[in-house]
Formats: sequence, structure tokens, C-alpha cells
Amino acid sequence: MEIPSSLLSLSLGLLFSFVLATSADVYENFVQCLTSHSQNPTSISQVIYTPNNSSYTSVLEFSIRNLRFQSPDTPKPLVIITPLHESHIQVAIICARNHGLQIRIRSGGHDYEGLSYVSHVPFFILDLINLRSTSIDVENSTAWVQSGATLGELYYSIAEKSKTLAFPAGMCPTVGVGGLFSGGGYGRLHRKYGLAADNVIDARIINANGRILDRESMGEDLFWAIRGGAGGSFGVVIAWKIKLVPVPSTVTVFTVRRTLEQNATMLVHRWQYIANKIDNDLNIGVNLGRVNSSEGKQTIEASFHCLLLGGVDELLGLMQKNFPELGVVKEDCTEMSWIESIVYFGGFPSGSSLDVLLDRTPLTRNTFKAKSDYVKESIPEIGLEGIWRMFYEEEAAIANIILTPYGGKMDEIPESETPFPHRLGTIYQVQQAVGWEEGVEASERYIDWMRRLYSYMTPYVSNSPREAYVNYRDLDLGINNEKGKTSYEQANIWGAKYFKNNFKRLVHVKTMVDPTDFFRHEQSIPPVSSWWKKRGK
Repeated sequence: MEIPSSLLSLSLGLLFSFVLATSADVYENFVQCLTSHSQNPTSISQVIYTPNNSSYTSVLEFSIRNLRFQSPDTPKPLVIITPLHESHIQVAIICARNHGLQIRIRSGGHDYEGLSYVSHVPFFILDLINLRSTSIDVENSTAWVQSGATLGELYYSIAEKSKTLAFPAGMCPTVGVGGLFSGGGYGRLHRKYGLAADNVIDARIINANGRILDRESMGEDLFWAIRGGAGGSFGVVIAWKIKLVPVPSTVTVFTVRRTLEQNATMLVHRWQYIANKIDNDLNIGVNLGRVNSSEGKQTIEASFHCLLLGGVDELLGLMQKNFPELGVVKEDCTEMSWIESIVYFGGFPSGSSLDVLLDRTPLTRNTFKAKSDYVKESIPEIGLEGIWRMFYEEEAAIANIILTPYGGKMDEIPESETPFPHRLGTIYQVQQAVGWEEGVEASERYIDWMRRLYSYMTPYVSNSPREAYVNYRDLDLGINNEKGKTSYEQANIWGAKYFKNNFKRLVHVKTMVDPTDFFRHEQSIPPVSSWWKKRGK
């Protein structure tokens, strides 16, 4: 029987009104709970932002790094909390559990799929921007850093205390410590010292019961899980104790660009055979993209970026021995301090002050879609040429591929040492990204191009599983159920790609520490109690 349109409209109207009323009730009850359970109601009221607050939009948008999730249609949080104290987080967790709100934890806002600030169920954002202190212990080569700090802030604090200590993490200074450490975290030093997560030696986390735990009290299973198992699954990590690493007072960098007319195809092909085998002090990455040549024609450019922990003469000797085809000369190279190399690779203008590392606003904000891969066998030249053809397509005007070499220390650390499994046998990691300027309404066309490139890469990258980097979040790989439980088999579709065999242990840890799945999102680790009972775990 067909329902009259008038009744259908009335029903939809009543349903919409009920949803609004329900959301309003949840919001009111949640805010009231925050103030009534806080030790200092005045203090916590100063860090609560609701849609009625004049600062709500600016606080929400300040740390949105992918403009794909800043459209009017993007779901917005009922509340944003920017805690000043650990107690604010404890109260927020307890109140969210009591009133059925999902939590989204934001450190720097660089989640590629916006999962730190977007949800399709009623949610609030716990924005850690005010918890950003660092404490450097030069004598013991350690530091404590809060999760709301950016990499730039951390690096700046290290350099203030020492010119010969560093930390192996990312190259983008506005990335938040909390998210990067949680998923692994690589940069220019990972071939020498491993990932950021490999150099975490303690942490403080607030669990689903509001308890504050350190490494000793959380136990080694949970400590293992938070160092590469990705954020938002196990609790709110509020601070990390890290091991600082020695660097020489002088490092050397270069950026050498070669187009197809300058044998870029041959050079990229050759690079694959030396990238993971050269001296551990040397890191040569490659950026690929479309440019206009000096003749005004479109071409493909391979940009080779290098950091050596040493002087220019040593670098020239290593390049002549390992990669003479690139033709690097002394004039291409610049000696500088490690902290100056952070500014250099951060893309700041030459001569910029170190103070630029303290600016949490990125140089650019884009609308983009990205994916990741791992290469175990060198891609033949004919395979590279197929990539070039895709770069000439209309959608690829703001597309690039970043090749990051592995080997060195990365080969020495067992796959199961942390949840991050992409170790021995990996030549390099691939990040594929496409951006656009037309706005979110053009998203599908560009996302389709990215998916076609990803499909093209299939024969040339890892398989069974096709591996991916969890810090380059990609919901195309699979998602959890929005409501209700997610089975191990369903979650393993994406989980095995990020974590390989480590996913099983992550599920076990999750089941132990957060069996009700309070900390959840589209790709959070699910608890699966029945699965573990069935296997006698």
C-alpha cells in the first residue's frame, strides 16, 4: 500500500524533530555532567565550546588539515573540549560514557580521513591543543612531550637544549605528536634510528574508566599496542617519554630535480636498487609529479631529496660510489645543523628563522585524497612509464607520489616488536596523493583518479596482504560497522593491511582494556571477546 505523501512528510518531520530533540538532550546532559563532576567547574567551563559559542567554528576549523572535511555537509561535534588538565579528560570520558557520546581525539588534525574531528554519530572532540608541553633531559638523552605538541614544537625544544640531539619522527612540523607516535612515525632518520614509535620508552594514558596509567601500571601489552597500533582505540595518550638520538653538529642536504628529458625514468629505476642498501646515515627520498619544463611543455619531474648525517665531502663520496648517475656536485649540497634541516625539508623559504617551527598553521591547506603502498621488488621502467601517463591526465595537476626508502635500522627491528609491521624486505614506502581546488563538490572525480592509480599499482606493490601505512588513513580499505559490533573477520580486511599478523594481538589488547568499545571510529581496533574465547586466548 502506498503511503500518502502528506503522511510521509509528517512522519519524516516528526522523526527529524525527535532526532534534534534527542541530540539537544544529549548535549545538555553532557555539558551539565562536565560541570557538575569537575573539581573546578569554572576551570572546565572555560574549555568547553558549543555551537552557540562565538569561538566554536574557529576552534573546530583551526586544526582541520584536509578541506574535504570542512564543508557545510560535514557532521559537526556537539561539543569541543580543549582540556588544560588531565582531570578535564577524565571527566569528559566518564560523562561521554554516561550519555552515549562518541569521542574523537585530536592532536594536530592531520588524519587523512578526518577521523580525529568527524563522526556520523553524536560525538564530541577532545582537542589536545593546550596539552603541548615538552621537557628535555639532555644528560639522559630523553624527553617527555605531551600529545598536543606538534613535531615543530618538539624539535624546537630539543634544539634549544642541544645541537647534537634529535628525534626520528616526521618532516611536517605541524603534525601532532599524539597521532604520529601512535601510528609509527618516520622522517629522515628512520634508516638510522627506526621510527618515532620505536623510540618511545614510557607513556601516560587515560583509559576508558578514566584511570591514568604509565608503562608500569598499563602493562607491556597495552604499551606495545599504543606504539604503532594507531590512535583512538585504546585510550587518550596524554604524554610520551622518548629516547633522543645523537646527530653530528653538521649534516648535509640536497634537492636535485630531473625531468623525463633529463633521464628521470632511468634515475628513479636505478634509485630503487640502492635506496635501502646505502649507508644508514644517508637517506635519499624521491617526489614525483607533473611540472612545466623550461620549454613550457608539461613533463614529469623526479625530485631527489637527501639528508646525510655528515659533511659534504663524505656525501659526495657516497653518491659517487652508490648513485653516480644522479650527477650530484658540491654546488647542489648545503651543510647545516640538524634543526636547520627540519626547516629546509619543511618547505620554508631559505633563511627562515627557527621560530617558524612553532607556528601550528601549515604553509598550505588542501582538499585531498591519499593512499599508501609498500614495494618489495623494483618497479620496471615500463611500470614507471604507466605512472607518468596517469600524471598527464587532467585530474593529476596537483598529484604527487612520494617514495621513502627503508632498509638500515628498519630491517633490524622484528615485525612484531611494535604493531608497525613494515620492516625487513621493504625497499620503500609509497604515498600517492591528489589534491584539487574546485571544492568538495569535485571530490568524486579526483578520488576516482586516485583509485585508478592505486589499481594500476597493484602488480608492483606488496600483496597478501597489500600493505598500507595506518598514519595515511584510507577508508577505501574497509570500515567497521557504524552501530553494533564489528566481527574480527570484517575488521581484518583493513586491519591486516595496516598491521599484518600484529592485528590479532591488537584485537586481544583491545578486548582486555576496552571491552565495551568506548574508544571507537571507522577503523579503530574492535574488541571481539567471542573470537578470543573460541581460540582459547
